[in-house]
Amino acid sequence: MKKMNKKQAKEIASLKGLPPASIDFSDIPEIRDWRGAVVGRFYRPIKKPVTIRLDADLLAWLRAQGKGYQTKVNRILRTAMEGSASR
Repeated sequence: MKKMNKKQAKEIASLKGLPPASIDFSDIPEIRDWRGAVVGRFYRPIKKPVTIRLDADLLAWLRAQGKGYQTKVNRILRTAMEGSASR
């Protein structure tokens, strides 16, 4: 993400100080139909580099799936984490 400059930081700070009643929403249409909305679409957690030891056959299987085996490992672990949280 691009770092903001001093002018942008100052503008954001001044906007944060505004009371909600002073914000003009007249040019923003109200959304009434949320059926096509996707939860978490723009959520990007911070990645941390780690060293992990995997069985050789497991690593070979992951790599055989094509590019992005680390992303696949992350997705598998996230699915397991979310599944255990719902129990």
